[in-house]
Parts: sequence; structure tokens; C-alpha cells
Amino acid sequence: MLTRRNFMHRALACGVLTQLPRLSFATTAGDSRLVLVILRGALDGLTAVPPYGDPDYANARRELAIPQPGGGAGALALDSTFGLHPSLKSLHQRFQDRELTVLHAVASPYRERSHFDGQNVLENGTPAPTAGTSGWLNRAIAALPPAARAPHELGLALGQNVPLVLRGDERVTSWAPSLLPEVEPDTLARLADLYTADAILAMRLKEATAIDALADQQMGTDRATGNAAARPGAGNVARLKLMASTAGKFLAAADGPRIAVFDATGWDTHAQEGAATGQLAQRLEGLDAVLDTLATSLQPVWKQSAIVVATEFGRTVALNGTRGTDHGTGTCALLLGGAVNGGRVIADWPGLGSRSLYEGRDLKPTLDLRALFKGVLQQHFAISTRQLEESIFPASSGSRPVPDLLRA
Repeated sequence: MLTRRNFMHRALACGVLTQLPRLSFATTAGDSRLVLVILRGALDGLTAVPPYGDPDYANARRELAIPQPGGGAGALALDSTFGLHPSLKSLHQRFQDRELTVLHAVASPYRERSHFDGQNVLENGTPAPTAGTSGWLNRAIAALPPAARAPHELGLALGQNVPLVLRGDERVTSWAPSLLPEVEPDTLARLADLYTADAILAMRLKEATAIDALADQQMGTDRATGNAAARPGAGNVARLKLMASTAGKFLAAADGPRIAVFDATGWDTHAQEGAATGQLAQRLEGLDAVLDTLATSLQPVWKQSAIVVATEFGRTVALNGTRGTDHGTGTCALLLGGAVNGGRVIADWPGLGSRSLYEGRDLKPTLDLRALFKGVLQQHFAISTRQLEESIFPASSGSRPVPDLLRA
């Protein structure tokens, strides 16, 4: 499916309308849906999921510490140790509804601090940034049981490029919001008349117009209600909400894809990070809105859906000289959805005392992100342990799948 702008500009530029690209999906026997959301830039997990009950937390974080639960700026309590940032109100409700599991002190096997290498390890599913050119989700699609296989694309990338995690031998498709100018309504009307005699082109134009109308309606709602996406400088949130809504609609279709990926940038908070308010708080508010949009669009298949939110690594425990944080190691991850066995925090918490930190500066990781990914793939798509360890996540036998992530 194309947006109206993409449809029109491709048609007018190419002049060969029969060659317009389209997304073709085949019906599959598998009902499970999975969305991977990658937060690029290294999310500060100690702010997103503050361990307010750790006796060393307030002193270690100083002005970045989120206050105890109870006030408007306080953490949203998950248990006696962990809370969510006060900007993550919708996610907190999902936790209370047992549709969100929070995992803390997690990291990929990568232990350096390069964004590019860290993202490569997160996406290629190996211990090394240059160990492969394919992604673990593409290899997971290849490993799906016969009942869930299809002759066409099961994977969907939302954005201008297909991310590494979805690249590989298995064919996937992509969709991105148009960056082209608006097409005049009278031009659309003339094209509709022109296409009347061609059923295929008429259908494509109708589909493109409909999806663009939905996007425009969402943007108008944001402006009218004062949501984060309508604020000055928040265009990226609006774009992400559009991608989230589109992803949900594609995955909810009976003959649509089953796995989707999109990413959000801007989590590299080296300066003026803020705590309960400020730069990072605004981004977390936007993320909360994007994930809520995704959940809403997935409602027809919500009970079969799981959403994983992950980042390449965490940030330092102590703030730096510019009131931000530098590249770190351990962080948090989120798993939400109607299929999720939620209402839990999974953490083998190492503590924030100076002797407990990784290399004296970072949250020490105690859970491999691959164990989360493995648990989701095994329990949600019935992928075997042998496939997980041999082809999808090679050299990962020491990271066992996290059990009981999904509802029985």
C-alpha cells in the first residue's frame, strides 16, 4: 500500500503505472504477531525504569534521580524496587493490566561503547559487530514452522531503509511515510476518472487515498487534543505514530505480515538530559504515545501480539560535566502486548554501589538481550532451541530463553 503522495508522484514521474510497487502478503497459518521497536542512541534505563528502592540510587544519580512514588514527578511504582518514569503513564496502565513485562540490567553481548557496533550486535544476533550481514529476525522468519510459512513476505520494515535485523535471504517488504508534497484534490479526482476502466489501478488509488486519509485524520486529532505529536518540534513523534498505526493495521490484516520493525532515534543524551522533566522526559512521553498508538492499531489481534522495545546499550550511572550521561552498558527492555504474561519486573539486580558497577561506571548487565529475544521467538512462534542457538543466535548457548514470557 502507498500513501497518496507516493502513489501520485511515482505515477507521474515514471509514467508506467503498471509498474507501481505494492505490498503483497499471503495468508499464513500462524496467528502470532511481533513488533520490534529499536531505540537508537542508547536509552538511559536508569531514568526510564528507575530503581528507586535501591539504597544507592539517589546518591549515584544525584540530580538525575527520579523521586520516590507519590508525587506528580515521582516514579510510577511497579514494585518496591522499580518504577516507570512519570512520563510513561500508558505503559504503567499496561503493567497494571498485566500486559507489560519490564526487564532490567540487560545488555547484548557487546561490551564497547560505539553506537554503530552496538546496534550491529543488537541486530545481527552474534557477539561481534562484523560477524554477519543478515539479521536475527530475518533468520527467524526462515525458521518458522511449516504451518506459519508463506510464499510471500512475512516481515515488514517501516522506515526509509530495511534495518539490519530484517536483512537476509528471506524476502521482506517495507513502507515509509511520504516526504513528498501534497497532491491537489482535483488532480486526484481526474486520476480517479482516468482509472475507472482499470480495476487494478482504481483499487490501488483508492487504497492509497484511504491510508493517507487515516494518517491525516490522526495528525488532525493530535493538533486538536494537544498531544505530544502536535507540539512544536515534535514532528518525529507524529511520524512515529503514523508508522506505528500503519504497522498495526498491516499486522492486523488476515493476509498481512506477522513481524514488523521500526526504530526511533534521539536517545543519545550526552547533555542536559533532565530527570522527571526535561529532554529525556519529553522523549519518553513521545515513546509512550507511540506505543499506545501501536497497541490501539493492533487491537483486532492484540491477544496474539507481542512488542519488544530494546536499545543498543545503556548509559553511565553518574552524570557528566554537561548534565547528561555518557555511553554505558546495562539498561532496560520492555515486552508488552495482549499475549504477554505481564505485570512483572524481571531483574537479577546487581545494585548501584560503587563496587557493583561494571568497570566502575555502568549498570552491570545480568541478563543477555538474546535470552529475551529467544524466549519470545520460542514461545510465540514455536521456534526450536536448536534453531535458536545454531542459526538465529549463533554462539549463544549460554543464554537460555527467558521462560514464561507469554501467556499459556
